[in-house]
Amino acid sequence: MEFVTYEVNDRVGIITINREKALNALNSQVLDELSEAFDSVDLNEIRCLILTGAGEKSFVAGADIGEMSSLSKAEGEAFGKKGNDLFRKIETFPIPVIAAVNGFALGGGCEISMSCDIRICSDNAVFGQPEVGLGITPGFGGTQRLARLVSPGMAKQLIYTARNIKADEAYRIGLVNKVVSAEELMPEAQKMAAGIAANAPIAVRNCKKAINDGLQVDMDKAIVIEEKLFGDCFETEDQKAAMANFLEKDKEKKLKVVPFKNC
Repeated sequence: MEFVTYEVNDRVGIITINREKALNALNSQVLDELSEAFDSVDLNEIRCLILTGAGEKSFVAGADIGEMSSLSKAEGEAFGKKGNDLFRKIETFPIPVIAAVNGFALGGGCEISMSCDIRICSDNAVFGQPEVGLGITPGFGGTQRLARLVSPGMAKQLIYTARNIKADEAYRIGLVNKVVSAEELMPEAQKMAAGIAANAPIAVRNCKKAINDGLQVDMDKAIVIEEKLFGDCFETEDQKAAMANFLEKDKEKKLKVVPFKNC
């Protein structure tokens, strides 16, 4: 692949958008290569993914305006579908995906970060949906995910005004989970990913599915989804081993004798 790299560190995969000269902007080729990268992940080996952009200036500066500028209505809709298909693949990917956002996350960059489960950003990160200034709407899920992540009112304000926000405001409104220095960004993302990877993989996957699917229905239907996924964890090796280990530790704790000390 020309613009996307994929590497594995223990049980964590790192997917990097590497089109630094164009600030990692998303064109059709990048979208195709990202889809290919996610398809290549060995789900028997990898338990968490990190998605980031090459360099310190930009995570993803947006969709490629040069490519979009000459699109017809039909071509524009098809381009939106290509992005939405990929971002939905990321959102519903069986294992957690952490966005490590370095620098600009504008338009498609903000949208792809929102398709990830967790967003950690550097203190120089900038988020925004500037599309109305270009005569278009957000086309890769921005009108939908932003409203769900922050609030409909805040999403409308950011989208209607095309205003960019810095990392501290993104954290304040709940768009990102954590802000760190640029130097700490990847180590922090890797630390979190390793912590996730250390937990029971079936349980983590079922938690992701329960949250994602439950948010799409009312509470009565949501708890049924949870019940089924909760039950699905039982009789697995992870559940048996983890609970046996807990009970053994609890037994050892109760048997531990505390030495008596004379007053």
